[in-house]
Amino acid sequence: MEKTIGERIVEAMPFLDRASDVIQPKVRNIVDAGGTTARNVLDGVWMEVPLHPVLTDVPIGSWTAALVFDGLDIVSGRPAMRNAADASLAVGVAGGFVAAAVGFSDWRYLSGGSRRMGMAHAVSNVVGLTLSTASLLLRATGHRNAGRVAFLTGYSLNGIGAHLGGELSYKYGLRVNRNAFEETGPDDYVPVLDEAELSGDEMRRIEVDGAGVLLSRSEKDGRVCAIAATCNHMGGPLERGDREGDTVVCPWHKSRFDLCSGKVASGPAVFPQSGYETRVREGRIEVKAVEENIQEKVR
Repeated sequence: MEKTIGERIVEAMPFLDRASDVIQPKVRNIVDAGGTTARNVLDGVWMEVPLHPVLTDVPIGSWTAALVFDGLDIVSGRPAMRNAADASLAVGVAGGFVAAAVGFSDWRYLSGGSRRMGMAHAVSNVVGLTLSTASLLLRATGHRNAGRVAFLTGYSLNGIGAHLGGELSYKYGLRVNRNAFEETGPDDYVPVLDEAELSGDEMRRIEVDGAGVLLSRSEKDGRVCAIAATCNHMGGPLERGDREGDTVVCPWHKSRFDLCSGKVASGPAVFPQSGYETRVREGRIEVKAVEENIQEKVR
């Protein structure tokens, strides 16, 4: 099978798995040591979208501006262009360090091909960031031409890193909502289970119209609740998770969801679980997908 550009780049770095074996456990320990609040900040739970892609816009945009201002400085020789280039480069370096920290947090759960590509993405960007930092120092000490060369080299490596990041998202599906690719379930109420079969604290997975649905009862009022049974973070089976009050903890990466609303209580998941409306008719539990879940199938 023909390999993508990213896969060919990864194959040229045979040390990636060895490096990942050493670094990944340390990253997990560091992130876990920060507690739930730190994890939720790094994962982007508070803004309900992954944080890393948002942050990468800062260095990419700033470094592109620095490239333009460097060119204008060479052409015009104006101090204003020189100062703008240096300032843009500095903003990009600061943003790059923050984006790198959050990116390593995203990478901590990956395995196989996505882990290797994630490490290649990190190596390209870290080396590029290092060269941009060196460029700042060279410029500050009067070695502007050397600083420009270092920056251009780093910018090229960051471009490769950005390409690999795109493959992580679009080829491997990193940090996308996995529920978006599942069947949505019925658009009208369908009976799925006898009401007597769902006990007070039980979580029961049922299949309806190709969709896996997790049924439970609220501890507060006993009403029947239903959310998607597949964790939208990395596809974990929520029916095998632990129930804690009216939340379920994914058995794979410990994302926590409200059993009735699907809202994220703690990451690494950032998107709410797909939801289902429920009712009881003649002793049978019926469910239907909420309107937001139902997508038109384009063929």
